[in-house]
Amino acid sequence: KRKLRKCPPLGLESLRVDDNQLRASSVQRPGLGAHRGRLNIQSGIEEGDLYDGAWCAQHQDRQQWLEMDAVEMTLFTAVILQGRSSVWSWDWVETYKVQLSNDSIHWVPCMNGSQEMVFEGNRDQYTPVLGALATPTVARYLRINPQTWYINGTVCLRAEILGCRVPGQRHEADSGSKDGLDFRHHNYMEMRKLMREVSQQCPDITRIYTIGKSYNGLKLYVMEISDNPGKHELGEPEFRYIANMHGNEVLGRELLLNLMQYMCREYKRGNQRIVRLVTETRIHLLPSMNPDGYETAYEKGSELSGWALGRYSVEGIDLNHNFPDLNNILWDAQEVAAWGKTKVPNHYVPIPEYYTKEEAMVAPETRAVISWMQDIPFVLSASLHGGELVVVYPHDCTKDWAPKEYTASPDDSFFRWLATVYASTNLAMLNPDRRMCHVDDFQRTRNIVNGGAWHTVPGSMGDFSYFHTNCFEVTVELSCDKYPHVSELPQEWENNKESLLIYMEQVHRGIKGVVRDKMTRRGLADAIIKVEDHDHDIRTAADGDYWRLLNPGEYRVVAWAEGYLPAARSCRVGMEARATPCDFHLVKTPLQRLKDIRAKGGKVPQDLQLRLRALRFRKRRRRGEGGGRREE
Repeated sequence: KRKLRKCPPLGLESLRVDDNQLRASSVQRPGLGAHRGRLNIQSGIEEGDLYDGAWCAQHQDRQQWLEMDAVEMTLFTAVILQGRSSVWSWDWVETYKVQLSNDSIHWVPCMNGSQEMVFEGNRDQYTPVLGALATPTVARYLRINPQTWYINGTVCLRAEILGCRVPGQRHEADSGSKDGLDFRHHNYMEMRKLMREVSQQCPDITRIYTIGKSYNGLKLYVMEISDNPGKHELGEPEFRYIANMHGNEVLGRELLLNLMQYMCREYKRGNQRIVRLVTETRIHLLPSMNPDGYETAYEKGSELSGWALGRYSVEGIDLNHNFPDLNNILWDAQEVAAWGKTKVPNHYVPIPEYYTKEEAMVAPETRAVISWMQDIPFVLSASLHGGELVVVYPHDCTKDWAPKEYTASPDDSFFRWLATVYASTNLAMLNPDRRMCHVDDFQRTRNIVNGGAWHTVPGSMGDFSYFHTNCFEVTVELSCDKYPHVSELPQEWENNKESLLIYMEQVHRGIKGVVRDKMTRRGLADAIIKVEDHDHDIRTAADGDYWRLLNPGEYRVVAWAEGYLPAARSCRVGMEARATPCDFHLVKTPLQRLKDIRAKGGKVPQDLQLRLRALRFRKRRRRGEGGGRREE
């Protein structure tokens, strides 16, 4: 039996097929036009606008069709059909025919031997169904002609068409990459093998470690890239990328595998940009936070996994809603404190007790990442997602449970800078001719959006990272297509390569330093770094070093630690991507010095005795003055 050639999708889902290449026999309304008949396109909650979730015909008869112009002669091999994306309507096509043409005037039906072929369509709204042509056929135009549809619905469909370009045509060569990386989809075993190969090629700058296991027991592998792997170096910031949190959003996973290959190779070649990143930054790459979900989607493949298959953990948990909601805990505490005119800590918000209990609905993948965040003093991070083309910055959760509302963090201006850095260097986002993915036109906001202004996400990883640790994190939606075809991976790498590199370099913006004991020169862990007019503090790492991300400007910075007097200084941040050194040397309080001496059984020095007496005298005098005022 002759083996048929495997052809890729022509690009209805990925938007390589333009709107003007699609037309239809009729449409119910503009928002259900031919341009909406794309596989996995999503509708908004409010239907009836210009962005509904399918092509829907105005008439319910067998003369309706959706037509695609491939522009060039193409070997058509298959059609993939899907029902309408809708919260309110159930519509799908159950059987259909296919016609082909070279001129859009004369049409030839797709045959199965001597009979016109009738393809099996859908039985629900969401599951994609593949219909292979009995004989792959060369033509320019293809029509999908519905024959029957859901009895309580209407003629509505979303589609993808598979085909190979015929050699010798005038079409432009497919764009790709010259980097020669391993551009394919890697399942769990293949991912582990590739990571091992990279580590063997660059053993001096890489280390593979695990942070835990998935529900099904798959290890969560991390690739560390550093000139001193396995060790936190004083003054060197820690950076992380996390991908594949939703198992069917696979592009980030492949990009991180590409990134580790690229950095290893370019470091060995002496690429100074990469050498500088490796020697000055400790980089951690987690390609797959949800390997169980990925394996589920991988089994179906890029075109048949649909919009949601594999998104959730095995337990049905959305990992990006599974972190402790510290936003509302802090906001509620601040509201109560405002009544009593007291203050509450604005950082390192503790995890509530109920969340730590064994019976809490917390995925093992989430627990593993939280523990990882607590173990390493990360400074900057990005979480790589898919299904849109935009960079999302905190806060993700809105106040008072509003469905959508701009919810700024105290570091809103710096977060907007971070989002802009990635978006303004991403080739796909920069394309002025690209159309919106689904219902949101993010080009109007320069391809960045505040999370709360888009839609509220309580329990997001980014908000948790900001409130519970020192680490700033944005979410990058990499592509309209959650699961791009393997043929699109080289171009997706080119779209994101510069963005991935320049975003990592932002970890060196702002100020950095070490907080030490003035007498012993020992670094002080958990010292608080407070920047005036920024209501979000950070803390020093175990060795006393810290990094505070800031935009250019002059800042008054205060350092304080338990048992020490606070110290303040002015620190200037320049325009260059180089952190300004801003060290502190703290002096113990007289009371702490006394406690230390008594603990060692030593004698209290005379100067300390005098200082303590003066402090007691001032304290008694303040009390006396306060008593006098009360008597008045």
